[in-house]
Amino acid sequence: MASEVILKQKEEQVKELAEKMQKSSLILLTDYRGINVADVTELRKNLRNANGSYSVIKNNITRRALKESKIEGLDDMLVGPTAVITAEDDYLAPLKAVYEYAKNNDFYKIKGGVIDGKVVSAEELITLAKLPSREELLSKLAGSLLGTISKLAVALDQVAKQKEQA
Repeated sequence: MASEVILKQKEEQVKELAEKMQKSSLILLTDYRGINVADVTELRKNLRNANGSYSVIKNNITRRALKESKIEGLDDMLVGPTAVITAEDDYLAPLKAVYEYAKNNDFYKIKGGVIDGKVVSAEELITLAKLPSREELLSKLAGSLLGTISKLAVALDQVAKQKEQA
C-alpha cells in the first residue's frame, strides 16, 4: 500500500515539474556537488531577486518531466547531483545570477539547459551570461549618441560664431 502512495507522489512531482518546465523560458541543469547550505541559500536568494527558482529534484523525476514536456537532449546531463533552475519571463537575469555564482564557487558547474525550447550547451549558456544586459547596452547606446550630439552642437556653435565675426 505504501508503494502506491509513493508512486502517486512521484507522479504528481513529475506532473508539477513538467508543467513548470513548459511555462519556463529557461531551464538550467547544474551540478551542486561540494557547496554548503549557506552558499545555496545565497544562490536561492539571488535567483528569487532575478525571478528564477532553484530546486533539487531526483534525476529520474527530472528525466520523466523532461520527457513529458517533450524536451530531448538533456538525459546525458542528468548524472550526479543535479539542481534544476527555472525562470518564466526573462531568462538572462537568472542565467547571469547562476553564472556569477558558479564563477565564484569552483565546485558549482552549469551542465546545460533549455532557452525558449531550444537545448543549449554549458558553453553557449556561459557565453550568453557574459553578454551585457539589455539595460547596459541601452545605456552605452545612449552615451554614444549623447557624445555625438554634443560634438555636433559644439561644431554648430563654432559655425555660428564664425558667421557673427564675418
